[in-house]
Amino acid sequence: MLPSYRRFPNDEEFKRELQVRDLYNFPRRSYWLRRLENHERKERVAVDEYTIEHILPQNENLPKAWKDALGPEWESIREKWLHTLGNLTLTGYNSEYSDRPFLEKRDMSGGFKESPLKLNQGLGQLEQWNEDAIKDRAQRLSRIAVSVWYSPQLDAEVLDAYRPRSESKAIYSIEDHPYLLSGIVNELFEAFRKEMLSLDPVVTEEFLKLYVAYKAETNFVDVVPQTKRLRLSLNMPFSDIIDRRGMCKDVSGIGRWGNGDVEVVFSSLDELPYIMGLVRQAFERQMGNE
Repeated sequence: MLPSYRRFPNDEEFKRELQVRDLYNFPRRSYWLRRLENHERKERVAVDEYTIEHILPQNENLPKAWKDALGPEWESIREKWLHTLGNLTLTGYNSEYSDRPFLEKRDMSGGFKESPLKLNQGLGQLEQWNEDAIKDRAQRLSRIAVSVWYSPQLDAEVLDAYRPRSESKAIYSIEDHPYLLSGIVNELFEAFRKEMLSLDPVVTEEFLKLYVAYKAETNFVDVVPQTKRLRLSLNMPFSDIIDRRGMCKDVSGIGRWGNGDVEVVFSSLDELPYIMGLVRQAFERQMGNE
């Protein structure tokens, strides 16, 4: 099993994550719905002719009928499920649907009852659209999804050829970095560490002999503890960093602990939001989202 985001999830992991992820703001958001709609179709639907519809509307000023349908927790329900698989579909009637109550969307001319799209199957039989309905539909579509995006099946000898070989390796921890254990450097590191580990589920932390590495596929930022500050190495070309405050230093060709051509010093908690903006650039670059 690869220790990175390139690892294939099993079917249960895939279904669980697919149901709760924000798919609307996914860079290629129509891809999911196109593949689901045309799965096992011989007569393919030209999905590009349709638009993505939020069954529960995006409008922040949600009409009263929708609030009543969702119940007293309507705000948290909307925030959690608005852009997820269970609430997204395709339609050619987006402007006509607008913010209408669910039953109007269901029964109007061209509504869900009349829709020929596979994605809309079952919507015409529902009497209400609430959190349970969104979750039920997400579960149904996620079961289809594991047939669309099935995990590859490889022979055991093929897998063995690509498994990492176990090697003896020194194991380090925070205890091996005395500057990180107390004082201002401890405060800086714990605040930075919290932000890093909540940045994305793929991010991992590794304590090495001379620095702490944060990785996705490989190191994208390394933290070198010093007496009163943290020195960060960002793994990206200096010419690519956007640094409006001029805090970064070009260390390409200079011997340093850590990876990358960009160095920035973190010495005050007030700097953390800006520092994280720099770190995200290195992360997004590694993830291919520049």
